[in-house]
Amino acid sequence: MELELRHLRVLCAIADTGSVGRAAAAIGASQPATSTQLRRIERHLGAVVFERTAAGVVPTTFGAEVLAAAREVLARVDRLGHSVPACGERPHRELRLAADCPALLPGTLARARQLRPELRFSLPAAPDEPFDLALALDHPSSGLRPTPALAARVIATEPLFVALPAAHPLRHHAEPALADLAAETWLLPVADRKAFRAACESAAFAPATVHQLPQGRREVLDLVAAGLGAALVPASTPPTAGVLLKPLLGAPLWLRYVLLWRRAALGPGLADTLFGAATAAYRELAAEAPHLHSWAGRTFRPPRT
Repeated sequence: MELELRHLRVLCAIADTGSVGRAAAAIGASQPATSTQLRRIERHLGAVVFERTAAGVVPTTFGAEVLAAAREVLARVDRLGHSVPACGERPHRELRLAADCPALLPGTLARARQLRPELRFSLPAAPDEPFDLALALDHPSSGLRPTPALAARVIATEPLFVALPAAHPLRHHAEPALADLAAETWLLPVADRKAFRAACESAAFAPATVHQLPQGRREVLDLVAAGLGAALVPASTPPTAGVLLKPLLGAPLWLRYVLLWRRAALGPGLADTLFGAATAAYRELAAEAPHLHSWAGRTFRPPRT
């Protein structure tokens, strides 16, 4: 077989929905047909693109590279039909950009301005203020889906690692099990509470102490470095003084970086540009996380040649 645009769209639909069944519904196909199509694509590529986890279907390291290339190809094809600004896309106005993943914000803004110098951005002062687009973090099981008014594209999916104080008793364990940390004091953003509780239930234990914190993940790492507890952090978190970043055995918890935008505010061409900027920013962020690359090298086999 030869790869066609429809095959690339199947891969992107599976990545965006986190499920073969939901992807099938999104593209108007049956689940068996979509599963068969995925197997044919993987045979053609010579490696597995997705793996099944407790959090849903997530890309392998090889799959993430394939998806990045697929999205770039599809974005270029889409732009061929949008050589002029689409309805609702006013390039000189200010776009309201919300972000609950600050690590992606600088790189995304810098690349967006390189590609579209006329763009201007403002950051909403409060979480409940209206926005035109958003850089969001969510868990694959959260149920976040595109709507007629709101579009969503997954930038990347990665596991959550555990952050421990540098002198922690498990510092020599390459991949501690979540159950090994049952007695820890956990410092968690509110957004992680539900997924964390579900993972603990699957591991047959209840955490001893959980503090829900309004602070961002950067502030939580400062608390971990001070020896006040353990935390969950994205695998792409850069190395932090006084903190050990370790994968959990079996990768029971995953996180998605998602670009959201109001369809009435952004046309397809501008949305593609901003998605490309966010994807490039994520790749740069992940490149600075040696613990992520070490885990991926142990976990996923390279593609056959």
